[in-house]
Amino acid sequence: MIDVIDLKKSFGKLEVLKGVNVKIEKGDIVCVIGPSGSGKSTFLRCLNCMEDPTGGQIIFHGVNIADMRVDINLHRRKIGMVFQQFNLFNNKTVIENIMLAPVHVGVSDLRNAKLHNFFLPLTNMFRKKKNKKSALEITQTKAQIKEEARKNALHLLERIGLSDKADVYPSTLSGGQKQRVAIARALAMNPDVILFDEPTSALDPEMVGEVLDLMRELAEDGMTMVVVTHEMGFAREVASRILFMDQGVILEEADPKSFFESPKHQRTQEFLSKVL
Repeated sequence: MIDVIDLKKSFGKLEVLKGVNVKIEKGDIVCVIGPSGSGKSTFLRCLNCMEDPTGGQIIFHGVNIADMRVDINLHRRKIGMVFQQFNLFNNKTVIENIMLAPVHVGVSDLRNAKLHNFFLPLTNMFRKKKNKKSALEITQTKAQIKEEARKNALHLLERIGLSDKADVYPSTLSGGQKQRVAIARALAMNPDVILFDEPTSALDPEMVGEVLDLMRELAEDGMTMVVVTHEMGFAREVASRILFMDQGVILEEADPKSFFESPKHQRTQEFLSKVL
């Protein structure tokens, strides 16, 4: 699904990623661990081009999304993102937060389809017969798009156990509830992969479990996930692969059993001795 080739990222003279190579297959749960400042979060943000890579390629479904000529917004529709600090809109209700992206994308596509069809007779006048384009099929109205997004949002709220919070504002929620809503918001676009940037690090210890339980459910359902985390127990239990990063490179990549029981790199051994 994702093929990262010689990925590099610099901020001025500071080289944060120094040539990262990794393949992520459909259904993988990849946990990225390592010391602070190792480039983990920058790597994750580069995967959906929230940070523009300085060099290298990110092949997503056969397209190099690191290429500046590519419309990254089209590909981001299939790459969900869950942030450390939730990043919910506090002036919108929980259900409005979850509906926001599907409605925006649906209405935007509807508008573009209508424009395409409106100008089609004119543009086809200047095309050869074999190059003439057809009208785009329009199957939903704006109201139907919003209603479908609302039904899906209610279904997701039921799935995460927060059906009763649909019409409240994020400020009334606990940290764990906010993060579960953030995960539901990512799921609302039906993504092919979800990126998690230390999703539990801003939570009180007693709230960590409810978020990790939801992530376990997603893993069991076959969701492809890339998770930057300090939760070693979660990585050991849920990950299909673990990447250990330090100083902008992947020093070690292994399955959880091999990684935790017999790490090969000395730096990995030093890190695990301090965190386990």
